[in-house]
Amino acid sequence: MNILDVKDLCKTYIVNGRQNNILKNVNFNISEGEMVAIMGPSGSGKSTLLYSASGMDNVTSGKVKFGDKNIAKMREKELSDLRLDEMGFIFQQMYMLKNLTVVDNIILPAVQSKKNKESHKKILQRGHDLMRKLGIIEIADNDINEVSGGQLQRACICRSMINNPKIIFADEPTGALNHTSSNEVMIELTKLNNNGTTIMLVTHDVKVAAKCTRIMYFVDGNIKGEYNLGRCENDSQKRERERTLNNWLMEMGW
Repeated sequence: MNILDVKDLCKTYIVNGRQNNILKNVNFNISEGEMVAIMGPSGSGKSTLLYSASGMDNVTSGKVKFGDKNIAKMREKELSDLRLDEMGFIFQQMYMLKNLTVVDNIILPAVQSKKNKESHKKILQRGHDLMRKLGIIEIADNDINEVSGGQLQRACICRSMINNPKIIFADEPTGALNHTSSNEVMIELTKLNNNGTTIMLVTHDVKVAAKCTRIMYFVDGNIKGEYNLGRCENDSQKRERERTLNNWLMEMGW
C-alpha cells in the first residue's frame, strides 16, 4: 500500500520577475515500509521535492496524497496538525530550542499535539525510552550545547519518533556529521525502517543511500532514473550494495 502518491508536482518561484521552475511534473510513489533516498547534483531540487512532498512547502500545482489526504489542497492549520501528528522530520542543521534540555526538546511535539491525550509523565517516560533505545539516555537533562553532534542528531531522531509517525522525512541527516557519527545515525534509521517506519531522505552520500531500499536520481527538477536495491539483510552486503549503486550513479551522470 502506498503511503505517499505524488502526481504532476510542480513548484515555481518568481525571482526578479523571472519564472524559475524547480519541480517539473514530478511523479512517484512510496510504499509503506520503504526507505527511499533522493540523490542528484546540487541545485537539482532534491530538498524542494522533500519539503513539497511533506507539506512543509506549498506546491504550485499537482497532487500530493498522504494516505487518503491530498495535502496540496489542505489549509495551513490542517497541514500543521498533520505534520505534527503523523510525520517526523530530521534536518542537516539540528534545530533545537536552546532554553530546553535535550529530553524536553524531544518530547515537545507530543506536548504540543492535541491528538495526544497522555499525561506529561507518560510522555516523558516515552522520551526517555526512545533515548535509551538510541543510546543517549545519559544526556537527557543536558543543555543542547553540552552534547556532541552525533548525540544531538540521535536526539533529533528521537524527537521525530515521539508521536509515532507514519513516515519520516530527512534532509541530509548525516551531512554535518563525521564518519563515525554518520554511521551511528544510519544504523538507528535503518532499525526504525526495519521496524516498519517509512523513510524518505535526501543525501549526497553513497554509503547512506546504499542502506536504502530504493534510490531516485533527481536532475533539473525531475526524476531521471530509479534503482531498487531491496532491503539490506546483513552487513556483508554493504560493500557490494555500495559498489552496485555507485556504478548506477555513474551511468546517471553522478
